[in-house]
Order: sequence, then C-alpha cells, then structure tokens
Amino acid sequence: MSSKRYAEAFKLEAVKQVIEYGQSVPDVAARLNVSPPTLYAWLRRYGVPMHARQTHDQQQAELRRLHAELKRVTEDHDNLKKGRSVLCQSVRVKYAFIEAHHGQWPIRRLCRVLNVHPSGYYAWASQPLSVRAEDDARMRRLISRSWLESGGVYGYRRITRELRELGEGCGKHRVARLMGQIGLQSAIGYLRHPGKDGKRPMQPPAYHQWHELSVSQPNMVWMIEVTYIRTYQGKLFVATVSDVFSRKVVGWSAEAAMSPELVLKALAMAVLRREPAPGVLVNFGQGSQFSRHDLRLFLRAFRLKAYISRRKDRHRNGIADGFSQYLQRERVRRKIYRTSEEARREVSDYVETFYNPMRRHRHTGGLSPDEYERRHFEKLNGLPRRHDASHL
Repeated sequence: MSSKRYAEAFKLEAVKQVIEYGQSVPDVAARLNVSPPTLYAWLRRYGVPMHARQTHDQQQAELRRLHAELKRVTEDHDNLKKGRSVLCQSVRVKYAFIEAHHGQWPIRRLCRVLNVHPSGYYAWASQPLSVRAEDDARMRRLISRSWLESGGVYGYRRITRELRELGEGCGKHRVARLMGQIGLQSAIGYLRHPGKDGKRPMQPPAYHQWHELSVSQPNMVWMIEVTYIRTYQGKLFVATVSDVFSRKVVGWSAEAAMSPELVLKALAMAVLRREPAPGVLVNFGQGSQFSRHDLRLFLRAFRLKAYISRRKDRHRNGIADGFSQYLQRERVRRKIYRTSEEARREVSDYVETFYNPMRRHRHTGGLSPDEYERRHFEKLNGLPRRHDASHL
C-alpha cells in the first residue's frame, strides 16, 4: 500500500509501537493493516530524532535542487553546441531551429537560450511563412527556371533583366541574395596568367581607324577571332565573325588545323548571310592566318576593308575576345569532348540556339543580338538592311 493514504500522526504512532514498546514489525503491521515493507520505510523515515530528520530533509531537497540545476546547465550547453550556428541569425532561423529540436528540450528553455520570446515562436508556428517569405519562395522558383534556361550561365544581373521582362518588380540585390540561398552563380571562366609576346607585330595591308562609338548600324565593322577547343582527337580551331554593332556572330567555321581556309570559310558564311554593302571594315588580330594572299583577294573581291589591330589593343581585344571567353566559359569548360565532330556540334548549338537569339549583353542594354537588331530595324521603319559603310 502507498504511504500517501495514511496521516502523519498514524505513521508516527506505528513507529512508536515498534521502537518504544518493543513490538515486532510483523505484529504491528498486521494489527494496523499495513504491509511490513511500508512499516520498515516508516521506521527509516521517522525512527530518527526530529532535528536529524529535518537536516536530512534539507539535504535531500538541496541535492534534488543541485541535480535539477546540473540537468538544466547540461541541456543549455548542449543547446548552445547545436544552436551556435543560429545565434547570430535572424529570428525566423531561430524559430526554425526551435521547431526542429523542441522534441529534445523544452520550448521555453530553447527560447531563453536563443534569446527569443516564446509567444513569438508560437505565433510563427501558427503561420511559418509571411507574405514576404512566400514571395521569396516564388521568386526562387522563377530564378531557378531562368538560370536553367540559360544553361547555368547567367548571373544575378542578367537574371534580373529576365525577371523584369516577365513583369516582376525586383532589384538585383534581392536576386543576388535569393541566388545565394539556393546556391546558384554565373559561369566562371579559366584563370588566365599574364605573359609576354616577343614576336614582331604584323603590319596591316591598309590601315583604317575606327571607334566603337561610330558603329551605329549593322554591317559596318566585323570582328574576326580564332580560338580552339581541346578534344581527345586533338585541337579543334574555331573562327568567328562578329558584328560589332550587336555582337552577333554572323559567320563561323571549325577545322582541325589552323589554316587560311578556316578564316575564309567564316568570312564566306558572313558574306552569304548578311549580303553587306561595300566598305565593311573587317578587323583581324595578330596571326599568320590573317596575312595570306588569298584572304586579301577575298576581301578585295567583296570590297571589304581590312584592319589588323596592334598587339595588346585593349579596345579591340575587349570586343574580339568576348565571344571566345563566353564560349570557353559557358560551354567548353564544363565538358570533355571525345571527337572533333562533337565539339563542332557544340559550337553550332551554342551560336545558333543560345548566343545569337538568347544571350544578353551589357553592350546592347541587356538584349540578345537578334533582339537588338530587330529593334534597330523597327526604329528605321522598314528601311532595307543594306547599309553603306564606305564612310569609315
């Protein structure tokens, strides 16, 4: 039986019969209708003097208090070990931590350790997402879709332009913050080490000066650049012809060897596609493939003007190297090509399906080359696409 059924005086009287009157425990237990173990427990409890019993009670209470304090300090220490990463975070992050660990420790203790009010946590638990948080979740989905559509290329600036065209009112800093939360970033190119080139610079056959600000329409200045792609079969050299006005690639070719035919095929494609008026200025870089006689004959046949830029011409290289950097950074660096034909298909897909119709450029105000030219011709109210560049 439980001792809680008996009064304090009853217990003292039972102990007195055993101690003072010398009666046996079984006899007293049977007479009082209690079990012997219960009576033995009363003897241990009340068989000592009053002052000794009070001292023992105080010691036991102090021991229980110390055990409870030790347990609280230990739990607080464990809370800090797990929650130290959120101590300096926002209140909502702390609420999420409490929600994830409230089964291990009391909620109020977690709130005290993280320095938040329990009422705030309970209000958050009833509605975890605010209007702003729900809008951020929606924006993260749009950002992820735009980033995937770009092939994992765009950074926060170009994605901001994409979202604004969709009618979303968002700033670039907010897009950068949301991209950081979901681990998205723009494509990063190769690390380039500065070096010196001691070769003798080429002399242009006919010097024609130009400036980017003077290029006010298509087919005025074309830029030729050559790069290469590594494959298991060797290098694949790629020559491209870009229109400085819109940065559009108007011609390209890919061959397994660096030869004058590589540049001639890219120029032939550009002439076939654009049908330019006489006087287009074609800008070359420093290289033997640009100094062949048959290339000069081609330029003369289609009345194109040649301009070979000086070595380390920052004004020219900043434009000409643009496409090569984009190609290497956004496609080539991410893949390993087994054959030259696989790399050639990659170049064709990048130029025709992404770079010209979709790739946004800062020079064009965040528009793709095709869209930039389309808007330019709309402003001309249907004027023909041929433009005379002989005044350069």
